[in-house]
Amino acid sequence: MRKIVMKAFGKINLTLDVSGKRDDGFHELETLFRGIHLYDIVSLERRDRGIQLECDDEALPMGPENLAYEAAAVLMEDFPQVTGVNIQLVKRIPVAAGLAGGSTDAAAVLVGMNRLFGLDLTKVQMEDYAARIGSDVPFCLYPLSAVGRGRGERLTEAPEGPAMWIVLVKPPFGLSTGEIYEHLEQVAIDARPNLEEVLLGMETKDLERIYRNMGNVLEYSAFDLQPRLRDWERDLSVLRADRVMMTGSGPTLVAYFSDEEGARRLAAQWTQPRWDVLLSRTLSKAEVEDRMIFYEKTENEEE
Repeated sequence: MRKIVMKAFGKINLTLDVSGKRDDGFHELETLFRGIHLYDIVSLERRDRGIQLECDDEALPMGPENLAYEAAAVLMEDFPQVTGVNIQLVKRIPVAAGLAGGSTDAAAVLVGMNRLFGLDLTKVQMEDYAARIGSDVPFCLYPLSAVGRGRGERLTEAPEGPAMWIVLVKPPFGLSTGEIYEHLEQVAIDARPNLEEVLLGMETKDLERIYRNMGNVLEYSAFDLQPRLRDWERDLSVLRADRVMMTGSGPTLVAYFSDEEGARRLAAQWTQPRWDVLLSRTLSKAEVEDRMIFYEKTENEEE
């Protein structure tokens, strides 16, 4: 192949629990990832030599600090047939929002280059490369529904669950993931998510059971550092969301609905200036498997 263009889907966390700090400095966590229909567009094209990264968001790094660039570099290092690649990113997922925008771009590069250069990497091999790049990258290889443990990179398949409409509400500031995890040790955690009950709700498509048992312990840290987030979460709840919760390490708040109409109504009502307000929904298996937008064959393949 010469060129591949694909969707790189974001994620939310329906549950996120932290049990302590590990010897390697990371925190031991257990989380339920869910892919959402919000995506960046990642284009990959063969080039004679080196990695060239272009992006429509000029604020992002265009070198090794970008996870998409790093993903290409790790494959180029191990496979001599990977001579060079041009990567173009069209960003639709807000940056530093807890939605895996950088991780999903990296995952798309791994998936696309595996096909572009005929590397024939297995699922296990792909997950190994992904885990080297970032904790959320393994899930983003196939972003449907999975439980993540360890740093989040050890995955167990989970039921697809019922469709959920969501409104993603990101304030005009970011939060440091490292600071959120470190500060967690300074706050009291009053309630934790019940993963088993949420999984049962996913299996039986029981939205009420899912909403009742969801939770994210990182809220306690984030809300302590940024008390306004707690106020905004309450404000969103007043607008008749079925459930409101922070995703990942924040600061994005997610309002959940069982129907599109309620989600659209809330999205129209939230008029805070300079906020990202995005209407989305959870992904289906068919959408994850059909994320290729375009590919162009080489002359040999066309023959």
